[in-house]
Amino acid sequence: MNKTILALAAALALALPTMGMAQERYVHANNSAYDTLDPHTVRDVARVASRLNFYDGLYRWVDNPPELIPWLAKSHEVSEDGLTWTFHLRDDVTFHDGTPMTAADVVYSLERMLALKKGAGSLFLPMIDPGNAKAIDDHTVAFTLKEPSAIFASLVPDILVVNSKTVKEHEVDDDWGQNYLIDHVAGSGSYMLKRYDPARGFIGERFADHFAGWGEKYYDEIEFRTVLETNTRIQGLMRGDYQGLDGYLAPDQVERLKGDEDVQIIEEESMRVFHIAMHNGRAPLDDKNFRMAMVHAFDYDGYINEIMQGTVARNPTIVPGNLWGAPDVPGYEFDLEKAKEYLDAYKAEHGDEIRTIKIGTLAGFSETEQAAALMQNGLAQLGIDVEIESSPWPVISSNMQNPETMPDMVPYWKSTYYVDPNNWVGELYGSRYAPTRNVSDYHNAYVDERLEKALVVTDRDERAMLYEDATKRVYEDAAGIWIYNTKWYGPYARSVSNVRFCPVGNGQDMRWAYPAD
Repeated sequence: MNKTILALAAALALALPTMGMAQERYVHANNSAYDTLDPHTVRDVARVASRLNFYDGLYRWVDNPPELIPWLAKSHEVSEDGLTWTFHLRDDVTFHDGTPMTAADVVYSLERMLALKKGAGSLFLPMIDPGNAKAIDDHTVAFTLKEPSAIFASLVPDILVVNSKTVKEHEVDDDWGQNYLIDHVAGSGSYMLKRYDPARGFIGERFADHFAGWGEKYYDEIEFRTVLETNTRIQGLMRGDYQGLDGYLAPDQVERLKGDEDVQIIEEESMRVFHIAMHNGRAPLDDKNFRMAMVHAFDYDGYINEIMQGTVARNPTIVPGNLWGAPDVPGYEFDLEKAKEYLDAYKAEHGDEIRTIKIGTLAGFSETEQAAALMQNGLAQLGIDVEIESSPWPVISSNMQNPETMPDMVPYWKSTYYVDPNNWVGELYGSRYAPTRNVSDYHNAYVDERLEKALVVTDRDERAMLYEDATKRVYEDAAGIWIYNTKWYGPYARSVSNVRFCPVGNGQDMRWAYPAD
């Protein structure tokens, strides 16, 4: 038996005794809408707060660089053939309604994810068939995979466990309780749902009986409110209406907040890559010469040094430069003469007429609009018209997952959902993830062969070489425009203490934070 047990010390250190003390409330202004509270149908960072604060997973990512700690599971072991993963669960976990959590709830949660095929479910579907999660006893659950997986351990935090009894009671027409969980919570997380309005956000009330316990200080109530307009969020923080904002503001906005004595900026290195996804499956972007023209038509230095004021690092591929598995390549440069050469090669084969290119941007995220405008300017100098259309993240996210509605280009960030190169190059350019995550409609047999092998082998050095090869081929194909890796500048009121930033979740796991003295 090849036994793998993660240390319990980190988790036990978190389980401080409850001292019982009334505390203040925390209000977070977010730049995206909370259109659902269902933990199994979405998996983006914009809506991570409801998943992290209302639900628990088998393990949990904390801190930076991210560390996996035991959570609902105390430990796990893997069979020698690498197929069966057995998790030993805590016996002191209750859901918000007082129902004890058992292995049956874990099985139901995974089966629900596989059935819905949304959110993190799309990651587990290639690994495990429905019916292959078994409750050995009340506190032991086993998953039998289709094949050994090198990334399964990094994904188990996404097995967010729902109260199966409650959800089953609200199932309608075999919908796995989808309609119910849009605006209800059936979890065991650190906070219980107090109020939800999809147009405004949600309020959570501290779950005093949470198994991890609480320290002497905490927030009794948290609110995550949708505030799309950036200036409104900033002014609200400076006025004291909000205690925290999303941590990826433009440099001038960060500087403005630094000048306020009641605001603190928490700076952290991140693994959030800003890129422009291109639709490789639709003409004219299905032609490599045209894509090569595109990657040379973007003013990287102008964007990084002027718009971002040098607060980010050039990242030449989709894999963060500070992560293993990133190839050593120079990155494309802004060179309109070279772009014109590639464009001429394209026209020689396809003719001179080029349709208008459509770029979709994220409403409320000025960086995406500025990148689109810069791209529009570069392409105008090549005689190519560009139409820019801005939409809220839920809308653009939904459109991106359908090749028919995916815009020609979308500037956005690939965030850290788990710490493995597969999170970046695998999901965005591997055929197995099309179209839900591979929104570029990119397919390359050479790349797929290496990405698939990297999912199975366990040797870290071998996996790094496979990811480097795959990423370099994606780079040579000019499948996207990769711009920078970012830093996180978390703006909080000085009245907030102990924010534990983790690239997985962007500091929105509020069980650790508390009011400052």
